[in-house]
Parts: sequence; structure tokens; C-alpha cells
Amino acid sequence: MSNATFEELSFSEDCIQHINQYLHEVPLRSAEIGQGTLIKRALPSRHKRLVGAWCFLDHAGPVSFPQGDGLDVGPHPHIGLQTFTWMIDGTMMHTDSVGSEQLIRPKQVNLMTAGYGISHTEVAPQTETEMHAAQLWIALPDDKKDIAPRFDHYPELPTLLHNEIEFTVLVGEYLGQTSPVAVYTPLLGVDLTAQADSTTTLPLNPEFEYAFMALEGSAVINGQQLTQDNMWVLEPGLEHIQIEISKGSRVLLLGGTPFESPILLWWNFVGRSYEEIAEARQQWIDHDSRFGEIPSYTGERLKAPELPSSMRPSK
Repeated sequence: MSNATFEELSFSEDCIQHINQYLHEVPLRSAEIGQGTLIKRALPSRHKRLVGAWCFLDHAGPVSFPQGDGLDVGPHPHIGLQTFTWMIDGTMMHTDSVGSEQLIRPKQVNLMTAGYGISHTEVAPQTETEMHAAQLWIALPDDKKDIAPRFDHYPELPTLLHNEIEFTVLVGEYLGQTSPVAVYTPLLGVDLTAQADSTTTLPLNPEFEYAFMALEGSAVINGQQLTQDNMWVLEPGLEHIQIEISKGSRVLLLGGTPFESPILLWWNFVGRSYEEIAEARQQWIDHDSRFGEIPSYTGERLKAPELPSSMRPSK
């Protein structure tokens, strides 16, 4: 099967059963934030902590609200990660302690590299009435976790229409298209939006682990139902998988090489030791210069929660 192109592949029952050995279902958790915005959290979970360097995944919305009632997240800190926002509907204003002010619009990506330390706010404009987005974090590798903070905005991303599916390459390279988004480990992020009912075979990198999450509608991954209440994780080792997707459905495909070392993920921090996390928390409480200031925001800063007595590394 590995010698065929992905357009030519057909899936026998034996092939489907073989691939299903690599598939694992992860249920999503639900919560409400702001003025009734429903989020579905896929990562981290007790079933799966990371997919490659992807260590956090929230699906926010879709939600409609009156003008002035949109999301308003006050200043809060990050270390050791990159925040990645894929905006589907609505707009959001990002400000941060390195001086960035950027409105993100649909089909755009904001990437904030926390590195040694940064703080930011995310606020919906007063005139905004819609919000639908995927919010992700990327753990920085050991040799990059303390780099200088920065912010990048990507207003255009490569797209390709194949088998009635629009592929938008958010991170990495796929189907001959390469995203400009700058990351520090081998990663993939692709938005698949069906223009019509379609069944197709997706090529995979056998060195990557993958995850599939439905952002709109539903799909079938190698015979397994993908809804907005679950995520399917695929272990490394496969070169292709079949997807059935109905018109109007949107699926997020994530991938990456298994992360190099265990991490501690607590509140908004990614670290390697309890002491590192505790120090960052105290510096936020003390208004240390590590996290800077955001003078344009007049509301309250987010307060750091109490530290647990111990933390278990994620791998």
C-alpha cells in the first residue's frame, strides 16, 4: 500500500482494522467562559497530554452575543510556550507586553512566543457580535524555552482545494503547501473544510502522531465517528488514513513528532521543574519586569491560583 499515491488507495476491511489499532478516542471537556462562550477542551486530558509539541487545545464557540458582551481576558502571563490562535469567525484584539497590538480576523493566525516571559490580553471589539476560534499552545523545546518573547501575525495562509475539501495549512507542510508560521519542532496544523460531501485519503508522516478534531459538523476517520464531543488520536507509524466529511463540516488536523522531554503545564506556564513554575508564579504576583506591563488595558490583571503541593510531568 505504501507505493500507491493517496488518490489511488482503497481501504479493505483488513486495512481499516489495522489502522484502527493506532487510533484512540479522547472525550472532550466542556466549560463556559465570558458571557456564555462554550469551549471544548481536548488537550491536555488524562487520556492524552500532548500531540507532538501541541500541549493545549480549546475550541471556542461558535457563539453570538450583543455588542459589548464579547470576550475580555485581562493581562495574564506565559512562559515556555507559543500561543496559537486560528480565527474562524469574529475578531479579537491582541495586546502584549512587548508592545504588540493586533486585530485578528477570520482565516488569520496570531502566534505569540512567550519564551522567557510575556503577558497579554485578548479583548473582543465593542462592535463585535460573533466568535469562533481554535486556541492552541505549543511547548517550546529545551533549547528554545527561554528565548526572547515576540509576536507574529499571519494574515494569509496557503490553501489548496482537493477532492472538494479546502485545505488551509496553518503550520508545517502539507500537500505541497508550506505555512509561513514559525515553530521550533516538526509540527503540522491543517484546517479541512468540505465544499461538498467527500471521501478522501490523507497522506501522513509515519514519524508523526496526529489528532483530529471537528470544529464544525462531523466526519468519519477510518470508520470511526468524529463529532464535536470527541477527538481521535493516531499513534506514529502510518502513511495514510481515510476521512469521510460532509459538506460544510470543518476538521482540524494536528500532528508532530512526539515531544522530546516531559513538561510541567500549570495555569499559563510550561516548564520543566516545580521550582521553575513556582518562581514564575511569584514573579507575576510581584509585578516583576519579566512579564512587563500593558498600560493600554485598564481592567484587572488575572490572579495566579494557588500552587498544588506537587505536579506530575506530562509526556
